[in-house]
Amino acid sequence: MKGGKSKSQVKNASLSVNKKAGGTSKPKKASKKAAKDPNKPKRPASAFFVFMEEFRQTYKEKHPNNKSVAAVGKAGGDKWKSLSDAEKAPYVAKAEKRKAEYEKNMKAYNKRQAEGPKADEDESEKSMSEVNNEDEDDDEDGSDEDEDDD
Repeated sequence: MKGGKSKSQVKNASLSVNKKAGGTSKPKKASKKAAKDPNKPKRPASAFFVFMEEFRQTYKEKHPNNKSVAAVGKAGGDKWKSLSDAEKAPYVAKAEKRKAEYEKNMKAYNKRQAEGPKADEDESEKSMSEVNNEDEDDDEDGSDEDEDDD
């Protein structure tokens, strides 16, 4: 047998496959997405979504038995397409206002990120204020106890 492998060589080759202890032969892919920052401002709603916020309420009043999200979305989309530019204007204006506020918040957020994370800012502002409020309550209780000791 020129150039071929014997049966024993083929068996040994198939047995020498490297397997991981986990039992899976597929390698796990590394996550390419960065972790989301909970303090980052959320993107503003478009004019259509501002319209849909209002439309959902009116649609639910007219159709209280309808539980289908798809039906509400389809009806809203059809209604939005039928609106003229003049009828869409208030929703566009609200969306622009939200976008301006978002851009202002993003500038502040990016400025904070550029300054770098500080050790004291590991917790969110809300939780920090709650901690500060608890500390103030403890101080008040502590001062009352000192007066009672007299």
